[in-house]
Amino acid sequence: MGVNIQTIKDIRLFLYRELNHLYSVEELSSIAGIIIRTVSGLSRLHEINDIDRLLTPQEAAKVVDYCHQLHTGKPIQYVLGETEFYNCRICLNESTLIPRPETEEMVDLIIKENPDFKGRIIDLGTGSGCIAIALALNIKGAEVTGIDISEEALKVSAQNALLNNAIVSFEKGDILNPLKILEYNAGIIVSNPPYVRDSEKLLMKPNVLNFEPHQALFVPNGDPLVFYKAIVGIADKILVQGGRVYLEINEALDREMLSLFDSAGYSGLKIIPDLSGKQRILKGTKNG
Repeated sequence: MGVNIQTIKDIRLFLYRELNHLYSVEELSSIAGIIIRTVSGLSRLHEINDIDRLLTPQEAAKVVDYCHQLHTGKPIQYVLGETEFYNCRICLNESTLIPRPETEEMVDLIIKENPDFKGRIIDLGTGSGCIAIALALNIKGAEVTGIDISEEALKVSAQNALLNNAIVSFEKGDILNPLKILEYNAGIIVSNPPYVRDSEKLLMKPNVLNFEPHQALFVPNGDPLVFYKAIVGIADKILVQGGRVYLEINEALDREMLSLFDSAGYSGLKIIPDLSGKQRILKGTKNG
């Protein structure tokens, strides 16, 4: 790995040269921008305008270190230990799923549809806490609780709440064995549970399969709605009449999801495509 990194411009040239066999041009452009802003502290605007700015030896060494880690296929979010989600800084490690843009889209929908909501929002399978934190910061009347089975993930989510000055309570709980969860009541339930079928692993990139927590991603081929069925049961007990559900779903199972919640007596059911056009977010209202 020949190294000659003296300016901001050199960072992009270096990363393109070293990583072009692993990433597309679009991915490399995004990764390079993230690394430039991280090591230099520059804004997006200055990153573009200050391409001849000289780097310190320490900054150049960081770039090389990040590149070494990226060579292993490790996602940039884990390399840096953080990402941005709905204007929040979210710390991550390999016990927490990397937040996707479609999850931001779901959060944005909830905020826009419930600006004056007062009551409890429960985020089932909270992971890094990104959904719960963004909702707590943007729906001021909400009392937000994040629930997860992973103690390691709960440590990260609590850290992220402090980092973003968000008031969120995080509790250990199992969606599939929800005795503790049933102690709550809620006006909104939100969840991004595991929904990728085991058979779909073949379609996924190695950097996802090798680094992200499988517990947060995959479900058996024979029962791909296992978590959604459990959420229906939980909502039957704790969601108030007229309460709402917002769920991220597998785009290949949209009809099955509509049938499941229709059978449970939900009204206003709708599946909203993400920006890529995939059937991604189910919303509905528990009939009163």
